[in-house]
Amino acid sequence: MKIDRDAPIGVFDSGVGGLTVAREIMRNLPSEKIVYFGDTARVPYGSKSKDTIIRYSRQIVRFLQEQQVKAIVIACNTASAFALDAVKENLDIPVIGVIEPGAVVAAAETKNKRVGVIGTIGTVGSGIHEDFLCRIDPEITVIGKACPLFVPLVEEGWLHDPVTFEVARRYLRELKEREIDTLILGCTHYPLIRSTIGEVMGEGVRLVNPAYETALELKRLLRDKDLLSTGKEQEEFPYRFYVSDLAEKFKDFANSILPYDVEMTQKIDIEKY
Repeated sequence: MKIDRDAPIGVFDSGVGGLTVAREIMRNLPSEKIVYFGDTARVPYGSKSKDTIIRYSRQIVRFLQEQQVKAIVIACNTASAFALDAVKENLDIPVIGVIEPGAVVAAAETKNKRVGVIGTIGTVGSGIHEDFLCRIDPEITVIGKACPLFVPLVEEGWLHDPVTFEVARRYLRELKEREIDTLILGCTHYPLIRSTIGEVMGEGVRLVNPAYETALELKRLLRDKDLLSTGKEQEEFPYRFYVSDLAEKFKDFANSILPYDVEMTQKIDIEKY
């Protein structure tokens, strides 16, 4: 099957967190079109079972296929952990998650072989970052810490709030005590409070933003498969946004973090897929 190189890239997440991945794709691949789906009716994914996440992910992929995307980015750590392999097996277009690109960079960056991972309960509990990192370098020790309150704080817009700083200080105390020198922001919401996390961890700890690394990995993948956009087919609205609920709230949040004005967000019934 010949894939249209000027077709859009499909990006999906459990809600708004994946917009940090979309933002990095916009910055690093400015010629590409994006179809974004946020599963705002069924967020959060972090506390749900693997079977449920796979079912949700397959529904979303069917929707994105209907939009004739040329590649899919699973911009959600929990879905990347639980559903990436299941989604890949039925598709003839490239699919990438957000976990591997971040793990590769963390393994290269750590000097003392002590890497921290923060994320949802589901992501940290899956041990997937540990699996990847230990495959790359068996000498690396991985210390995981679930930080479930970070997501609601980000979605509330409390990015530089004393409450967020205090929550971060309490969550990250254990990682500081374990003397990690590299920290993976293992949830797509977390880059939005990167400055707070950095302040708590101190200058000696390298923060890895998988959203940025995923955009670079996507660029490499599209180049290797000769699927980079020609940039010839310019559209008035190169970025399309769909959600399963709360379209206006999503649009407001998107406009607060994207380098692009989101005019419209469309609500769809994802259950029919």
